[in-house]
Amino acid sequence: MPALKKKKLNAPKPARRPKPAASVRAVSGLSARLRARREKTLREVTALPTAAGCEGRVIRYIEAWMKTIASRATLSRDVYGNLHIHRSDASANAAHPPLYLTAHLDHPAFVVREVKDSRCIVLEFRGGVNDPYFDRANIEVIDAKGRAHRARITVLDATAKPFKTVAATLTRRASSVAAGDVARWLLPKPRIARGTFYTHACDDLAAVAAAMCAFEESLGNAALSNMRLLFTRSEEIGFIGTLGVARDGLVPKDSRLVCLENSRSFPHDSPMGAGPIVRVGDRITVFSPALTNRISHIASDVAKEDPSFKFQRKLMPGGACEASAFANYGFLSTCLCLPLGNYHNMQDIDAVAAGKRPARVGSEHIALSDYHGLIRLIAEIAQRIDAKSPTSENADPVHALMERLWATHHAIVGG
Repeated sequence: MPALKKKKLNAPKPARRPKPAASVRAVSGLSARLRARREKTLREVTALPTAAGCEGRVIRYIEAWMKTIASRATLSRDVYGNLHIHRSDASANAAHPPLYLTAHLDHPAFVVREVKDSRCIVLEFRGGVNDPYFDRANIEVIDAKGRAHRARITVLDATAKPFKTVAATLTRRASSVAAGDVARWLLPKPRIARGTFYTHACDDLAAVAAAMCAFEESLGNAALSNMRLLFTRSEEIGFIGTLGVARDGLVPKDSRLVCLENSRSFPHDSPMGAGPIVRVGDRITVFSPALTNRISHIASDVAKEDPSFKFQRKLMPGGACEASAFANYGFLSTCLCLPLGNYHNMQDIDAVAAGKRPARVGSEHIALSDYHGLIRLIAEIAQRIDAKSPTSENADPVHALMERLWATHHAIVGG
């Protein structure tokens, strides 16, 4: 196979928003301009190389974005490097507890550990991908100047601790590759086909993009001043940034935390294109029932008012979520997620595990309609979560339902 020329991955500049193409049309009341802006952010963020502990490119993108809204919002970092973003007028809505949108900045990827010579390198893999997918797989190493260098994995040590390690051979000699550089699977450029968006890393960068868009779009609404963002680090190796926040109490104890995720789609149960998912739990636990129920009822209300709005309510047990970590430390937390194809870049996971197909990596993908639906659902939650209505009680809607049933029918059993 012929060697590839080096290509430079220039960091995108989110401050400049292009005019939407004439072919972009308004969908379900969403203007073509707004749709194009959201998808530009999605395309740019999900193409950024990132790994647990090496999220610098995504952080710099967010910093550049913050400069465009600097007069209306503030960014700070905690001791673990997590990003906290809130509106400058957040105190105006201090009557209600904060509403945090959280998303993590990393994705399963390689980090160069050692450079043996100009062709041979050793990398560790930070995240969860099954062993067969490493076999002679092609990767690209991104050096400090943003140049991509193609390499092929030659050896996998799946028993290495704390992370699997691989040896890889660069297609061309590269003196600029150094320890600490991020590497990722060699995949096609981001693309859209039949309403599906394919890219390097939806998990969890599509959620980062959705949170950014929802937050920016909320800035013109004084009633939403309590919405905040929390972008966490090193989720893929054990919720490290999240645990730092939870253990040290780096957000107010009465916060409501809505963790945004991308979770493996099962076509028969949680299909892509059927709407964003109110995720009630993961393989570890169920999330805070009161908050999950409240958000489920809000989503149901929106669907009743607008039949074009779609959402799903699912357990999604194929993975673990930051909402479990927050709930374990006494915070009210739940999750909204996007149904995800090629989870952690693994194609045909079940068929590969059964030995029916060869293991091949592939682009993660989501339905664009689910992405826009998630942004809308976030806005609806922020608008309604502290507002009382006949159908969406302010506290625990399930408890309120039980009380109504008792009041209406308890006489039947002689109460």
